[in-house]
Amino acid sequence: MKLSELKTGEKASIVKVLGHGGFRKRIVEMGFVKGKVVESVLNAPLNDPIKYKIMGYEVSLRRSEANLIEVVSEEEASNYFRKAPETIIEDEEVRKAALSKRKRITVALVGNPNSGKTTLFNYASGGHEHVGNYSGVTVDSKEGNFEFKGYKITLVDLPGTYSISAYSPEERYVQDYITEKMPDVIINVVAASNIERNLYLTTQLIDMNVRTVVALNMYDELEKSGDILDYKNLGKLLGIPFVPTVARKKMGMDELFTTVIKLYEGSDVLNEEGILIPAAQDDNLLDDYHHEIEIAHQHGDGIQDSDLDGSHKIHETVRHIHINYGESIERSIYNFKKHLTVDPVLCAVFPARFWAIKLLEKDKDIEGFVSKASNADEIIRFRDDEIKQLEVELGEDVESYITDAKYGFIAGALKETYTESVKENKYERTSAIDSIVTNKYLGYPIFLLFMFIMFQATFWLGQYPMGWIEAGVGWLGDKVHDLMNPGPLRDLLVNGVIGGVGGVIVFLPNILILYFFISLMEDTGYMSRAAFIMDKIMHKMGLHGKSFIPLIMGFGCNVPAIMATRTIENRNSRMITILINPFMSCSARLPVYLLLSGAFFPNHAGLVLFGIYLTGIILAVIFARLFKRFLFPKDETPFVMELPPYRMPTVRSISIHTWQKGKQYLMKMGTVILFASIIIWFLGYYPRPEGNPEELTYAEQMQQQENSYIGKIGHFIEPAMRPLGFDWKISVALLSGVAAKEIVVSTLGVLYTGNPEEDFSSLSERLKTDTNSDGSLVFTPVVAICLMLFVLIYFPCIATITAIKHETGSWKWALFAAAYTLILAWLVAFAVYQIFGE
Repeated sequence: MKLSELKTGEKASIVKVLGHGGFRKRIVEMGFVKGKVVESVLNAPLNDPIKYKIMGYEVSLRRSEANLIEVVSEEEASNYFRKAPETIIEDEEVRKAALSKRKRITVALVGNPNSGKTTLFNYASGGHEHVGNYSGVTVDSKEGNFEFKGYKITLVDLPGTYSISAYSPEERYVQDYITEKMPDVIINVVAASNIERNLYLTTQLIDMNVRTVVALNMYDELEKSGDILDYKNLGKLLGIPFVPTVARKKMGMDELFTTVIKLYEGSDVLNEEGILIPAAQDDNLLDDYHHEIEIAHQHGDGIQDSDLDGSHKIHETVRHIHINYGESIERSIYNFKKHLTVDPVLCAVFPARFWAIKLLEKDKDIEGFVSKASNADEIIRFRDDEIKQLEVELGEDVESYITDAKYGFIAGALKETYTESVKENKYERTSAIDSIVTNKYLGYPIFLLFMFIMFQATFWLGQYPMGWIEAGVGWLGDKVHDLMNPGPLRDLLVNGVIGGVGGVIVFLPNILILYFFISLMEDTGYMSRAAFIMDKIMHKMGLHGKSFIPLIMGFGCNVPAIMATRTIENRNSRMITILINPFMSCSARLPVYLLLSGAFFPNHAGLVLFGIYLTGIILAVIFARLFKRFLFPKDETPFVMELPPYRMPTVRSISIHTWQKGKQYLMKMGTVILFASIIIWFLGYYPRPEGNPEELTYAEQMQQQENSYIGKIGHFIEPAMRPLGFDWKISVALLSGVAAKEIVVSTLGVLYTGNPEEDFSSLSERLKTDTNSDGSLVFTPVVAICLMLFVLIYFPCIATITAIKHETGSWKWALFAAAYTLILAWLVAFAVYQIFGE
């Protein structure tokens, strides 16, 4: 809990002090150090400030300041020691509970896209987040928990970002998280192979004056290139410890998190008496830990784990530096301080220098935060006057000048510490590959060939394990049918559970193969190249070049694909991408395509599959143009996207990515699909006819099904679907697919039960032989094509609709997406059936 939440008369022990170094220094000097017991004595008439008693004297704190001090109350200590509420808790017990809680650290991962941040997160936390070699993989923060050397670490994987500003959603998210959540330590993941560009983000963390450790990731690539980096000296120059890591090979992880703990505890090692040796945290904090040393001397509360001893002396490295932005900017920053220090809340979170720099850069989010200050109008007026004067004096806008100064600082630091090897082309392999795959003549054919191979392999390679699973499902259905007595339970298991769920689970191998290819594109870096070669087409569609990646991701699942549109800075391009994303055939629709193409086009199934996906792409192009013209006519922002070097994907990363998607598919089988199959079976099984239902002939059972609840629903909507060639069963299947597209197949599996007097045949066989009352076939190749097109286009699933609402901020756009896709699906299927149907 926070100290501000402590009630009058209650005691608590200090866990940690949050906020900026200058604020922490003053609070520590007042005695608010870890393990000390503090008592809330008195609240002012307006509940602010609050009087506390600590170390034998009384001190007054504003509520906003007390809110930045984490404590353990007597009640929490009672729960910690599992004592009854009425038991008296000694101060020593409260102190011990606080010191125990202090061993919980929140660490935020901040870094550029392609820096290996999520790979590091996966290894350290044991998580299995999606790792991709392109921008925008992490579109939200993810948390993982693990224990290391007696500490419980909560690792937070923040979105990949090139900067901390208010330009893109990722940048705003990272900035807001650091500002509001105040993580104990930040691990800045820097790609060693692209260090100059990556260090720009590091300079912004320096301005923020937050506890930071740099994970110099992919260090093996730097060594292999022949370049030399004196990372220890670079760390001293920047005042931040650098730790070489190779996350994908699990190298450097122990040293990294040992450094995190040392930085968090503010010490390097223990002396012989077990007293913490203080670290120079920054230029305002050289004396921050004097009180902590005193407490350690009295109680022996230092870091007890001798494993924290190490050769990397962070007390020689950690300090707060000021990046020099030139005489004019520095003068302005200095003048800003008298306005920014009026409100203590601002400087309790970050130093006045940081607020001044961000205000001069016209950061809208920071301006919004500062607007809560008591003298906000005065601060903004001063900022506007300063910017006008500086732009006249400098001859350019202030933000560009500050950016140039940061890169100048980086260049100077690297000049002293970085030696580049002499070679003709540092990225020779990448350039050679790019000369082929991004060639203006070869690029498109190669991309289309890869997509064609992906869909052909999905069917060709998948048909063998699919056949084995299908045979297993059939065998299980026959066994259950033979072993159980006739009745509702047998019918539920055979036709409901096995027929419904089994009809969908057979496509698991195909799903895994599809995700394998998508993962391969992402992890190698080819996905970024695909976006690059499609940029011109994207612009003709009225979209940003970055729109291509969320569209490709839509082949896996539309929900994360829509979330991934956050990487698109321009709102109009982002909105168009969201609205056309449902045309990208997600893996949930794949079972429908595989079922129908395999049954009715066995010799050309892969080509049909490719054609369906291509149709979705063509429709996306058409509607992107229409939306651009009539709904979002403004111009898009320029296309800027990193093209990372090609990397050989590891078997582990691809396996994890592929299996996680397969696992999600299996989980859906045991939840949504199973539940839907049982509901569909129930609606189709009841009401039962009079007499002995088990003695009904197959024709009589089909008649009973038509008179069932689901039959009545199907016949009610059949008139609207009959012009498309769909009977009432297909109509019901499409209705059930609104929840999840896999349910279309499970519903067909339940409704098209086949003749129970015969063996439990596969669903595809049952579809090919089912007839109407006049003896004509229900399914023909044309009907199959119409059904695939309808499933491709109509009504996104509920999860996708929810994602659209969440990302657009309005139900209006979610309902619009549902309506226009449903109408379009009907029109397309109607046209195809009326032109080509029999």
